[in-house]
Amino acid sequence: MIVLKTAKEIELMKEACRISAEALKVAGEAVKPGVTTWEIDHIAYEYIKKHGAEPNFLHLYGFPATACISINDEIIHGIPSKKRVIREGDIVSIDLGAKIHGYNGDNAAT
Repeated sequence: MIVLKTAKEIELMKEACRISAEALKVAGEAVKPGVTTWEIDHIAYEYIKKHGAEPNFLHLYGFPATACISINDEIIHGIPSKKRVIREGDIVSIDLGAKIHGYNGDNAAT
């Protein structure tokens, strides 16, 4: 069943997506050799909270973080860790989301 949204609902959905996309951009800018995946996750968490939203992955089905961060050949949904340090040449994927006004935004990038 398709549920039509009002113009107001669409604007609220856009806000969730905007916050999520901006959090992903900020987190992505932090990806550098020597930085841990935990630090990147914390940056995303702080950005989302600062903008009045909630991280929508945090505690979802027991997931312990704001972002899923995978390095190189790791399968999706990597759990951030203070022990997982990014090295020169690593391929880093970040997947995160933000919830505000009952709507979820979800963005990912490698």
